[in-house]
Amino acid sequence: MTRKILGTGWKFPIRVDARGGLAYAREEQSVQEAIWIILGTAPGERRMRSEFGCGIHELVFAPNNPATRGNVAHQVRQALTRWEPRIDVLSVQVDGDTETPNLLLIRVDYRIRTSNSMQNLVYPFYIRNESGG
Repeated sequence: MTRKILGTGWKFPIRVDARGGLAYAREEQSVQEAIWIILGTAPGERRMRSEFGCGIHELVFAPNNPATRGNVAHQVRQALTRWEPRIDVLSVQVDGDTETPNLLLIRVDYRIRTSNSMQNLVYPFYIRNESGG
């Protein structure tokens, strides 16, 4: 079965299951949680793998404008292509939230290579608290 190739890992964040053991993520959920970890980690944050992560965290004080949104999309695509070999990134769209001017919604459409399964997720990313751009 090709789904077993996707692997099993600790749930993120780490949790205890109903029997008192570690909770695990399997198959597609494992891939989705890996993407969240990549996007949520700033390069330099992990001592033993200092290049791991996504460069969007350097843009936290950037204005909410088309250039910043384009840069976020580029950084996300670059990080996922480098750090998640189980997927093909199909598209990355970054949109602002009209009700929350400092919130960028990052939509990632991807295909899991072993199963050709199409998936997507939306990752919230907050930039500076000032409005305007």
